Order: sequence, then C-alpha cells, then structure tokens
Amino acid sequence: MICETIKSGLECSFMTKRGCTYNGGRCHTIVELCEGCGKILENTFGKFCTVYPNPASKWNFGKCPTATHLKREVAETTQKINPLKASKRSTKH
Repeated sequence: MICETIKSGLECSFMTKRGCTYNGGRCHTIVELCEGCGKILENTFGKFCTVYPNPASKWNFGKCPTATHLKREVAETTQKINPLKASKRSTKH
C-alpha cells in the first residue's frame, strides 16, 4: 500500500488500512553512515531511507547493500596455474 505517515506517496509493505504496522508505527530516521546516499527522503519529520524502515539495522553487519554513496571494491582473483600442466599445454601447439 501507499505510505500515509512518513514516506507519503511511496509504496510500503508495512502500511495497512489501519496504519503503519512497523515497529513503533513509523519508520526510523537515518544514521550517520547513511549521509550522502541517494536514497534519502527528507521531509518535515527528518531524514528517512526510501528502501528500509530501519536503516541502522543494515549497517550492523558491514555496509548497507543499497548504499549509493559507497564504491564497491572488486577483488581481482588470480588463478593459480599448475606449472607442469602449463608446460604440457605449451608443448602441444
């Protein structure tokens, strides 16, 4: 349903006909780690995440999975090559 409390106009899975069913009846404000993210909604009540009702819980185990202000580190993996097999392959040609 469409949120009618904090994030008015956005789709929310916690909104029912009787109101918000999330813990406490409303979304929680963002934490300091969220500053700079592109998914922040600012209104008269404060700053809120448009994706998660409790953004602090997404930072408990590392980085937030939807944070737009962080660059993802891609680790290059180098495959170990068996020198004996490599030498056999090069002699076949």
